[in-house]
Amino acid sequence: MRLQNGYKNQTDIMAKIKFTVGRVTGFKCPDDAAQAFLWCDEVPGLAVRATPGSSRNRYIFQSKVNKQTRRITIGDVSVWSIAEAKIEARRLQTIIDQGNDPREVKADQDAAKIAATAAKRAQEAREIVTVRQAWEEYVTARKPLWSELHIRDHEKVMQPGGDTRKRSKKLTEPGLLTPLASVRLVDLTPELVTEWARNEALIRPTRARLALRLLRAFLAWCGRHSTYKAIVTSNPAQNNDARESLGKAKVKHDVLQREQLPAWFKTIKQIQNPVISAYLQTLLLTGARREEIASLRWQDIDFQWNSLTINDKVEDFRVIPLTPYVTNLLSTLTRRNEWVFSSPTAASGRLTDPSIAHRKACAIAGLDLTLHGLRRSFASLCGWIEMPAGIAAQIQGHKPQGVREQNYIRRPLDLLRVWHVKIEAWILQEAGINFVPTQSGLHAVKK
Repeated sequence: MRLQNGYKNQTDIMAKIKFTVGRVTGFKCPDDAAQAFLWCDEVPGLAVRATPGSSRNRYIFQSKVNKQTRRITIGDVSVWSIAEAKIEARRLQTIIDQGNDPREVKADQDAAKIAATAAKRAQEAREIVTVRQAWEEYVTARKPLWSELHIRDHEKVMQPGGDTRKRSKKLTEPGLLTPLASVRLVDLTPELVTEWARNEALIRPTRARLALRLLRAFLAWCGRHSTYKAIVTSNPAQNNDARESLGKAKVKHDVLQREQLPAWFKTIKQIQNPVISAYLQTLLLTGARREEIASLRWQDIDFQWNSLTINDKVEDFRVIPLTPYVTNLLSTLTRRNEWVFSSPTAASGRLTDPSIAHRKACAIAGLDLTLHGLRRSFASLCGWIEMPAGIAAQIQGHKPQGVREQNYIRRPLDLLRVWHVKIEAWILQEAGINFVPTQSGLHAVKK
């Protein structure tokens, strides 16, 4: 029986022949063979490989490398001409004659191409990426590690402005770092940051100091980024001129005096929103940070054993006493969702900005007091009952000071409760609020 192209048997197929277009394209593999080769009589190692049922023949090159047979696919016969296949086979043989493995040479070339592509992309990023684009990537990468307040600070300083507000007809203002947002990251220099700082120092230096700290942390992250580290080789926000332009933060002294307690409680209790009223009173009577109380969940409150579990900035969490008056405040709140201080209008489902209502109440009472001033007030008022400083610090979540506090003092909750109940009772007494526990476990308040 005669095989295709006039060959009588398989031996004829294995013999070396002169390559022609007809022979190369018409070569087929017998159905009973796994593969078949048509070898070139002119270039050693060059062959056409065919497989059963496939119409796509391929040029291959076969030779020995380090005494081991290596077979390399050159390409499809419909793409490569016979002349091109011969040139490629000779090139591969030259590589082998030089003592190299063609596959390893190709791998090195591919790696070089990848490196060149990465370098090109980095160069493109260097030329086009703006501060805002890198900032958005930074916030996305760091969000899982940040608190909601910290995320909101980053969003505010870079917001473009012009959006409608939820509770006002005024449009939102551009963020403090918006003047730098469209600047290419590569063009951000210490001189540019200093100029920005000098302009903001005339309008809002306190908020600009926060924005500068956020910018400095962002640029430090860029310095570690795989792409941006080639751009940000130094930190433009870490310069003395910008810091001096904004000045030093003044120590705040806003605090409730003993004689101001009646006026403050009177106006706070008159706030129509019971959630905000309860929140502000709880903030004063626990001495906690504003976000620690705002983020309280119902699962954090143990009404049976009278304790509050608070997410702590210093530690992961801390447990403080749930005092009688605070118990009374919280037990009257509606359980809309998981949050203790819930808000049906907020996207997060909880209270986000109680400072507006607090400022209005303080203005009515003739007081100048911030939300953090309530935390400062708790610490200051504890002095009237001579509460040990370590106990007040543990209730408020301050970092222990000194070797003894850090390594040896471990106060139980009941000891904290003795002093916490005492300071609450003293504050209520000075505020003119008669608080009487009832037999049912709830409490009554007499004005």
